[in-house]
Amino acid sequence: MKVLIACGGTGGHINPGLAIADIIKSKYPDAEFLFAGTPKGMEAKLVPQAGYKLETIKVAGFQRKISLENVGRNIKAAAYLVTSGKRAKEIIEGFKPDIAIGTGGYAAGPVIRKAARMGIPTAIHEQNAYPGVTNKLLAKEVDYVMLTVIEALKFMDKDKFEYSVTGLPVRSNINTMSKAEARAKLGFNDDFTILSFGGSLGAGCINETMTATIKWHVGEGLNINHIHGYGGMGKDTFPQAMKAAGIPLKSDRLRITEYINDMDVCLAAADLVICRSGASTLAELEAAGRGSILIPSPIVAGNHQYHNAMVLGKAGAAVVIEQKDMTNERMIAEIKKLYESPEKAAEMSGKAAGLCVKDTNERILAVIDKLLEKKKNGNR
Repeated sequence: MKVLIACGGTGGHINPGLAIADIIKSKYPDAEFLFAGTPKGMEAKLVPQAGYKLETIKVAGFQRKISLENVGRNIKAAAYLVTSGKRAKEIIEGFKPDIAIGTGGYAAGPVIRKAARMGIPTAIHEQNAYPGVTNKLLAKEVDYVMLTVIEALKFMDKDKFEYSVTGLPVRSNINTMSKAEARAKLGFNDDFTILSFGGSLGAGCINETMTATIKWHVGEGLNINHIHGYGGMGKDTFPQAMKAAGIPLKSDRLRITEYINDMDVCLAAADLVICRSGASTLAELEAAGRGSILIPSPIVAGNHQYHNAMVLGKAGAAVVIEQKDMTNERMIAEIKKLYESPEKAAEMSGKAAGLCVKDTNERILAVIDKLLEKKKNGNR
């Protein structure tokens, strides 16, 4: 079996593509894979690192905001659009895939569209509660649409395609350790534990409010353990802020680092998680069964992080605070309520676990088998 996977742009599109390849390989170990992506996107690094071959296609999105710089970008995007169909056909004819899967990003558009029109059984996976432009367009042409959450259907023409809610694949080591084991590994006692982070790059909003939060609970002498990842953008400011406040980066209650390399352990240890609301992060919160305070990034396409966060917020699994409404006082008040009522934090965690799709791999494989059946029968 030959599988073509098209994705690109961000880790939020690339990692699901890599995860789907691994899932397929678990059932079909002899399957051959080819990824299609852009030459300068993150996929150019991440896909080869994962051991898969990548063919590149030049494609870019059109910018809506009028500026001299964006006019130049749009001219380049238009030039790429003219050649993308031909390049997509070259990739497909060179590999001769049995099935093709898109997981979002600009590169998925021309490749999956061309595959569908060439009669190859196709599917897409949408990670977010608010679908990306590429997937909304492709949904009308592919055989099958896989959704992380059912809420995405509100923004798609659901009568045009067959779909199933598969959830989003998460790292296999999530939820394999007890809270007590994780805290012992981190050197913490069994007190209320907070995990906060803004991703590998960090988030200025989260770093700012966590500076105030850590000063608050350390100053008050509260029984709170706290893990914080300040990310790349905080490396020149966060440690200095802690030093100025006389707070160590590591103690029997604190672990403050640029990047969290053992997220599985930290999630297992936490009573409360404070973070952005990218699809992969939320899937891991659900898999681990952890309540959260979510601050959606306001600078993402379609404000999709807000829509992602509200799935958990409406279920009672998270407190959602938009960045424009974020203040240090608001954050501290929300944490204080949960610290003083640990049963509420536990209830939120239970509701997060209730949202988890526990058989994601099996659901994705069911879609793959449907595509293979279409290939076998010679129809779409």
